[in-house]
Amino acid sequence: MADFQTSTHRAKWIFAPHDLAEKYKAANQRAIETLEKYGATRMEVDVDGSLLYREAQVNSNDKHSRPKALNIEEEQFLRMFYENKLREVCGAFYFPHKIQATALIYFKRFYLQWSVMEHHPKDIILTCIYTACKIEENHVSAEELGKGISQDHQVILNNEMLVLQSLEFDLIVYAPYRSIEGFTDDVGDFCHADDDQLQSLKETAKEEVDKSMLTDAPLLFPPGQLALAALRRANEVHRVLDYERYLENMLVRQNSIHNSTELIEHLNAIDSSVRTYKFPSEKDMKHINRKLRSCWGLSSHDDSKKRDKKSKHKSKQSAD
Repeated sequence: MADFQTSTHRAKWIFAPHDLAEKYKAANQRAIETLEKYGATRMEVDVDGSLLYREAQVNSNDKHSRPKALNIEEEQFLRMFYENKLREVCGAFYFPHKIQATALIYFKRFYLQWSVMEHHPKDIILTCIYTACKIEENHVSAEELGKGISQDHQVILNNEMLVLQSLEFDLIVYAPYRSIEGFTDDVGDFCHADDDQLQSLKETAKEEVDKSMLTDAPLLFPPGQLALAALRRANEVHRVLDYERYLENMLVRQNSIHNSTELIEHLNAIDSSVRTYKFPSEKDMKHINRKLRSCWGLSSHDDSKKRDKKSKHKSKQSAD
């Protein structure tokens, strides 16, 4: 059976906070340099998997029309927005938690390599879900996935090799949900709680993990610590056990390299990431999307033409 301790997940995809921030900064800076050089940032993925820069449709020599790049916070907001969209798509298909968690982690890893200004998250979430379904042996065809949410399935397939390469083909990921199951059983042995108490604790913990999966915590902490943080928050609701005493007992039994003080510091940091999570407002998203279209070399004139086309179509329907 696969073991997290010897996995690429642990070796390559858990970062120190400073290192994670540097990766986001590097991706953002590369996109800024691309914007300055080419006048547009979006990369088109051809059917053969090759990458092409889209030509700007605005005059990049005109200082007034020159697009402004998204900053790191705006990129984060856009990723947040589409991580929630990813969950909505998984929910619409009734995919299990494991597929949703795997797709989320793929998505997070992808944007350690790329800026949202280079590849639109709307396209990438679909390929991440498609890949997660395959790796978790819950196969759904690209056609079925695209049809279910009214998207072109060819976009999913075109991005597949790009996503796999960006993940460095490290496709086995460890989600906290399995750890919650194991820790809940261990809690039962530790404090002899009844089945109803344990079930309530487990279900609330899963809801808490759902929250932490939308933060940067899965890139900063191992899944076992995400699970322990979620169980601690669940225990604050249900009061099943003395949680600090349980942690100390568990660390002794596991001969852990961490002491209870270190572990609690990590759990506090995970809790903090959940508490400080701020979903972008509608106003934020309108501003970001406007800047994003500009970075892709699409002028406001293109939006006007689309609106005019829609208006004419509606007028024709009314006349009919």
